[in-house]
Amino acid sequence: MEQSQLKCAVVDDSRLQRLAIVKLIDEHSSLELVAEWNNAIETKNGLLDIQVDLLFLDIEMPILTGFDLLDDLENKPHIIFVTGKTKYAFKAFDYDAVDYLRKPLKKDRFNAAVEKALSMSRIGGENAIIEDDDYIFVKSNLKKRKIFLNQLKYVEALGDYVKLIMEEGDPIVVLATMKSFEAQLPEERFLRIHKSYIVNLDKVERYNSRNIEIADEKIPLSRHKKHSLIEALNNGQ
Repeated sequence: MEQSQLKCAVVDDSRLQRLAIVKLIDEHSSLELVAEWNNAIETKNGLLDIQVDLLFLDIEMPILTGFDLLDDLENKPHIIFVTGKTKYAFKAFDYDAVDYLRKPLKKDRFNAAVEKALSMSRIGGENAIIEDDDYIFVKSNLKKRKIFLNQLKYVEALGDYVKLIMEEGDPIVVLATMKSFEAQLPEERFLRIHKSYIVNLDKVERYNSRNIEIADEKIPLSRHKKHSLIEALNNGQ
């Protein structure tokens, strides 16, 4: 479903810069300003109580930078960085930024960035078939990626990495141990059935004493994990 307006917030330690961004937001029919914050700590606390779809975020701020803020957030809104310097542009896109705007802002450039955010929001709305909080973020190829859990079929150990096998698209390779990645997954929905495999219990179609099947793929089942698998599948019924 297409979203008519994006709820947005502005984060900048300069009051004048916030006013400049707020003016552009007020003039855009697809944006609704819901908050202004002047530092990262205020923002982190404020996001606990306010739904924000789009964050206009400064980078250089006292105590914590905009990057520090994003590193601390589990659920991130769309981000448009607004800064006076170009040196952070490459790093900004490691955070899946919608856009990177330089101060002073120009209205046409601002509006173009907003259109990108609106387009991404529409695509997300069309593809979202699960709850908003039913995802995790992983770092792959120097970028943070959102992984929807109901699209994750299973996880395979790959040396110092893990490989995520999804319902659609190519596998996603993440720098992580199986133990650390398993800790990110809800235990009622995912089970480690082998030292090298974690499976989405909702995707299990058949199993025997040696392996399970997910979409015609056979995945080895450790002998001592069979009882845990049966118990988990029965609890999910």
